[in-house]
Amino acid sequence: MDSISYEELKRLFTSFQREALHLEMRDSYGTAVEIPHLAKWEAGEPDDIDWLRPWFDTVRAGTQTGKVFRRVRIVSEPVSNYQRWVLKDSHLFVEAGEDIRWVPRSRVSTIALPGNDYWLFDGQVVVFLIFAASGLVVDRQKTSDRTTIELCRTAFDTVWTLSIPDSEYQTD
Repeated sequence: MDSISYEELKRLFTSFQREALHLEMRDSYGTAVEIPHLAKWEAGEPDDIDWLRPWFDTVRAGTQTGKVFRRVRIVSEPVSNYQRWVLKDSHLFVEAGEDIRWVPRSRVSTIALPGNDYWLFDGQVVVFLIFAASGLVVDRQKTSDRTTIELCRTAFDTVWTLSIPDSEYQTD
């Protein structure tokens, strides 16, 4: 596997041809761009969504040309504060064109899952996101190894069949 930059990952979001699949398995993240917005929410302060607009624009542009963005989140229940924060605005991602689903962790006990979150592009390239304990991304590892791609595709498809659409997912 090769480490890639954030810029190279961003290019993949516009250069793929058919579908981008994202499997998230952590209960909490702490990406540098999210930290100040999460802190505002935790403090009960208002926040805007302007920082999300570049992603929404990317998704809209892709879906207008027939591309598919699907994301499934495996979450512990009751959900973490981080996931509660994400859930409050997830409808905006869906409105932009992303199909987002939620899966309670209790449903995936018998599924073989890769060790890290990933993006799978067109069934050809996988990019694993490597996180520090703090939730910050410390590496992005890209591969086109067929065995790895098959593991990721099978895991995604299996988890997807157990998922709950964003509009139907309810927390405690």
